[in-house]
Amino acid sequence: MPFVNIRITKEGATPEQKAELIRRSTQMLQEVLGKNPATTFVIIDEVDTDNWGIAGESVTVLRKKK
Repeated sequence: MPFVNIRITKEGATPEQKAELIRRSTQMLQEVLGKNPATTFVIIDEVDTDNWGIAGESVTVLRKKK
């Protein structure tokens, strides 16, 4: 029973894009490892950029510097 957790910043991924992530992740596990799609779980967590840090700073701060 595979479990895939995808974490992305909360910046407007569309429902269609999320559906594609779920579909392709499921397909990949089926093709590579022979896993049953009916028992493959995919969860997408969307994280505010204030709560995602890289190199000691939040993504929000880093993007403001660009």
